[in-house]
Amino acid sequence: MIWGYLVHLSFNMWSDRPVGYGAHPPACRKLEFDDGLWHEILARLAGVGGNMVVIDLGDAVRYRSHPEIALPGAWSIAKLQGQLALARRLGLEPIPKLNFSACHDHWLGPYSRMVSTPAYYRACRDLIAEVVRIFGKPRFFHLGMDEETPQHQRGHQYLVVRQHGLWWHDFHFLRRAVQRSGVRPWLWSDYIWHHAKEFRREMPRSVLQSNWYYAASFSEKIRYVNAYLELDRIGYDQVPTGTAYVADDWAVADSLPRTVRFCARRLRTKRLKGFLQTIWKPTTREFRKDHLMAIDQLRRGVEAWRTSR
Repeated sequence: MIWGYLVHLSFNMWSDRPVGYGAHPPACRKLEFDDGLWHEILARLAGVGGNMVVIDLGDAVRYRSHPEIALPGAWSIAKLQGQLALARRLGLEPIPKLNFSACHDHWLGPYSRMVSTPAYYRACRDLIAEVVRIFGKPRFFHLGMDEETPQHQRGHQYLVVRQHGLWWHDFHFLRRAVQRSGVRPWLWSDYIWHHAKEFRREMPRSVLQSNWYYAASFSEKIRYVNAYLELDRIGYDQVPTGTAYVADDWAVADSLPRTVRFCARRLRTKRLKGFLQTIWKPTTREFRKDHLMAIDQLRRGVEAWRTSR
């Protein structure tokens, strides 16, 4: 079973505005990441039964293929590989994530305003291939692809929403780029919420799915909850996702244990590959308590799994 924790090396995903809006922080102009907290997270995660760390890389790495997108202070490839080795020594499987949703791609720099152009496709292909090499051909590659809607970008300066065939064209391009490297694509599954028929027709069963839902009630009548059941009926492998993000009224800190209990009772064990804990906060000392709380909730998720089986 996967017991994963998502860590943001880069946090340039919420907004392209220099001052932010609402609960969304501003776009970062330099790397904001605390190495000491990162090491503490890894140790705590390993200590509570975690076995995977998903790293959202974004513009926090000086890629050889596209150094132009790197933030000031971005990690060198050598430093990243050293930290991957540290995670592995602790028993944690490091998995790369680059979110190619047009809602969350400010990290792509100039290419975030070239979506679906030849230059964009070249950059995406180059970055995927390089990250696969850096991680030593990981088991999975998380492509993001969530929340690409006008509503989710209402506070952005520059809105891009791919629809219908174009969304699928670009997704398949990214998916194939990952699969050509011998790695399995991983995806946020919320596209199924409003495009269920297309999703069933277009989404390959080979893509690992992470539906997410953060509220307290787990009624099957709720569209976002029912997505877990629909994905299971269609035959997708899943890593359901909870959070400790509590900035919104509807999000509860113990959503991961709740998710574990719901999915353990209702999803086929052979399709349920594990669970992922998210914390939508930067990896900085200011949010240390939030990260430690999230990891403790992952511990409770592990316990919930043991008692629910």
